[in-house]
Amino acid sequence: MREQWGSRIGFILAAVGSAIGLGNIWRFGYMVYNNGGGAFLIPYFVALFCVGITLMILELALGHYTKGSAPLAFKKIYNKCEWVGWFEVLGGFVITTYYIVIIAWCLYYLVDIILFGLPSNPKTFFFNEVLNLSSGVGEIGSFVWGILLSVIVIWVINFLIVGCGVKKGLEKANKIFIPLLFLLIIILVIRGITLPGGLEGITWYLTPNFAVLKDPKIWLDAFSQIFFTLSLGFGIMIAYASYLPKKTDITTSAFTIALLNCGFSFLAGFAVFGTLGYMALKSGVPLNEVVSQGIALAFVTFPKAISLIPVGSIILGIIFFLALIIAGISSSVSLVEAIVSAIMDKFDISRRKALSIVTLLGLLGSSIYVTNAGLYWIDMIDHFASGYLLPIAGILEAIIVVWLFGGDKIIEYVNKLSEIKIGYWWKYLTGVFSPLVLSSLIVLDIYSLMHKPYGGYSWNYLGIAMLVIPLVFGVSFVLSKIPWKNER
Repeated sequence: MREQWGSRIGFILAAVGSAIGLGNIWRFGYMVYNNGGGAFLIPYFVALFCVGITLMILELALGHYTKGSAPLAFKKIYNKCEWVGWFEVLGGFVITTYYIVIIAWCLYYLVDIILFGLPSNPKTFFFNEVLNLSSGVGEIGSFVWGILLSVIVIWVINFLIVGCGVKKGLEKANKIFIPLLFLLIIILVIRGITLPGGLEGITWYLTPNFAVLKDPKIWLDAFSQIFFTLSLGFGIMIAYASYLPKKTDITTSAFTIALLNCGFSFLAGFAVFGTLGYMALKSGVPLNEVVSQGIALAFVTFPKAISLIPVGSIILGIIFFLALIIAGISSSVSLVEAIVSAIMDKFDISRRKALSIVTLLGLLGSSIYVTNAGLYWIDMIDHFASGYLLPIAGILEAIIVVWLFGGDKIIEYVNKLSEIKIGYWWKYLTGVFSPLVLSSLIVLDIYSLMHKPYGGYSWNYLGIAMLVIPLVFGVSFVLSKIPWKNER
């Protein structure tokens, strides 16, 4: 018998925990920072309602209707498309292998702050001491032992939570994680906006420069952020919805998950920009010159800003990195659950056995990222994993569910269960508009790559990183050809 959530609120918190991750704090903040401040919020919320919520409804409805993980769900609705489900969870697995390493950086940082206080020079500390970064992508060097140990700890935490199952593991953990995470962020918000220069930072955050809305890049960045932040295209929401009881309000759940997730990002923005406003004031530079790159916001700029605070800086540093760790783990357990659920369904093996396989393969996959060149490989592989695998998964699932299985069937099914009804507008937003937007992300990136290699890396190394795309396609097809346990 398939596991079930203990309560609807437990499911909502677990789904919100999956959606809220590291990207809600530093990636969202950098997207706003890099796209004209408050102007970014306009396309961001347009994308939320046009793509985010519509695809969330699709994935929840698919999981609830089929009562299966992503591969089983696609097999049930269109027999030849099981491989799409595997494509989703394998793409998520690739992302998990380096996502857990980033959480490990946060853990290393947290332990160091607790033991030794905030570093006097966060840039030197992060790149030289935490990462022990080599001079180039080809200089892999050896393992960075502190990060390797931290990665093992994070994988063990994931193993313990996912190993306890849906109700006793994922649900219980997120009932603790999510309220605590909101509390930690609220503390950072209050401190940020009460700092000298904090209100100026908030003003910059909320004031839109309407001129930048003419640039297609801001719209594509917004749609990309919404798709990534809501955990769409990973097979997570399909698996999570498969554990719901028969009578579940699909659309209300979708709206609740999406709005809580994006509300958290919006709230975290106050903490980020309040603190950056203070740093700009103390440093005597304009706010738009404070941050140089995305990852530096979390590991260099923000710690530097916190270190400048005269009272309580160490406590705030601990709160900030604890929030990152909790946000990261609440997402990573959902990524692990998506692939574990798929393996359990396909091969009819126990949760513990499936989880052991995923954990061992995950540790092996994480190994390249805990070397001296780890940051470079994360940067390259993330570009092709999150920039190609996820949009491709979204395009495929939208087309298959809406046009091959039947959008009308989904509309009818959802409306029977939900208070908020959807109509034909949902079918065309999901089946036409979303694939067009996601295709645009891929086409524009290919166009960019044709003119300039990503990140200035050599094509020798970018070519290796790109292999993740055909590799996931190939393994997905192979797994889909293996007979299911009940078919042997």
